[in-house]
Amino acid sequence: MTSPGAVLFDIDGTLVDSTYLHVHAWQRALADLADELDHTVDAWRVHRGIGMGSGLLLAELLGDAADRLGDRAKERHEHHYGTLTSVPGLQRPFDGARDLVRAVAERGARTVLATSAGPAELGELREVLDLDDVLTGITSADDVEQAKPEPDLVHAALEVAGVPPGRAVMVGDTGWDVEAAARAGVPCVAVLTGGWREAELREAGAAAVYRDAAALLADLDASPLARTW
Repeated sequence: MTSPGAVLFDIDGTLVDSTYLHVHAWQRALADLADELDHTVDAWRVHRGIGMGSGLLLAELLGDAADRLGDRAKERHEHHYGTLTSVPGLQRPFDGARDLVRAVAERGARTVLATSAGPAELGELREVLDLDDVLTGITSADDVEQAKPEPDLVHAALEVAGVPPGRAVMVGDTGWDVEAAARAGVPCVAVLTGGWREAELREAGAAAVYRDAAALLADLDASPLARTW
């Protein structure tokens, strides 16, 4: 028999409605440093970088000032994001997200939450999702040297799952997820809940694109995820 495969789930923007919380938190963080910047940073530019590593995001947004202001920007982002997520109900799973992960586990595939979140944020995400009983494992910032679009996160998730790239599928919401998965030799199914357009995700190489987690759940056994069970 073929051994079980694995589905590697991105969290932010894929399972949890947090993308725009991150956009707002980064905007607030950079506004705190406005006196030391020679330009303003528009929300759309922040949004386009969500999903890549914070170092790459800040290099894109701050240019030459990233080395000087990056650490403080990250600290301010963490502060503002924590303030947002402390509001009950503001950070929540997408409809169908929990059921999607549980359905994959019930079919016998291994399930890994593939994130580079730090300890505090990861703890909040785990509490929001409440899926620990069906997870094979979870990655964290400690498992990743370079964030997406580098493939480190996907390699770490494969190691946690204990499967080769050919027995895994990733689920993500950005072109950065698709690119990182491709670099690791893993196909990626994308959802639109991170704010990327379907055409962009397909151009990046997504194996399939669904409106959201609920739509993927409805088509689960006909989707590319079925190759993992």
